[in-house]
Amino acid sequence: MSRDTALWSVVHAERQALIVDLEPLGDADWATPSLCTGWSVHDVLAHLVDDAATTRLGFVTQLAAARFDFDALNQRGVERERRSHPRDTLARFREVAGRTTSAPTPAATRFVEAFVHGEDIRRPLGITRTYPVDAVLTAIAHQRRTPVAMGGGRELAAGRKLVATDAGPGGKSSFSLGQGPAVRGTAIDLLLWLSGRDIAPEAIT
Repeated sequence: MSRDTALWSVVHAERQALIVDLEPLGDADWATPSLCTGWSVHDVLAHLVDDAATTRLGFVTQLAAARFDFDALNQRGVERERRSHPRDTLARFREVAGRTTSAPTPAATRFVEAFVHGEDIRRPLGITRTYPVDAVLTAIAHQRRTPVAMGGGRELAAGRKLVATDAGPGGKSSFSLGQGPAVRGTAIDLLLWLSGRDIAPEAIT
């Protein structure tokens, strides 16, 4: 299996798992504030639709139209894909869930989108999921290199060692990255922390 095929296999599996988790939601659940500041659960789903439907050319065109403001770009994407009823947005997500198009960004951002936005939706709703460890660690390494201004946590991680307490690559019991005072948490909590999410204080030590 090629690297691209393996990556999209994970992304597609995550999209399908999210669809299954969202199927039982009642109307009121969709308005629940997500971990993504200012967005509801419905808004984050609309963003995931937009992300899945994005092409390289479309991304460049839309970014220029948003005057290279990434926040404005993302908000326009939500408004474009957010249907009047959440179930219609979910149906649209089903339509695009198998796509392999993406913005011209590093491949690891596909993992970041799938895992972080998956938790943006699930945690406020009390839904839990176990994510593929190696892919989460790849996403952590990417976010550690990415500036906060671009949605990452490079400044947060500077001079610190990140320690995933629950698992490491290839089935190892732990994982660490970097040097300095240790920041400890589960792999998914470290990823959320590096992505600027407000998680429970006890999740990161």
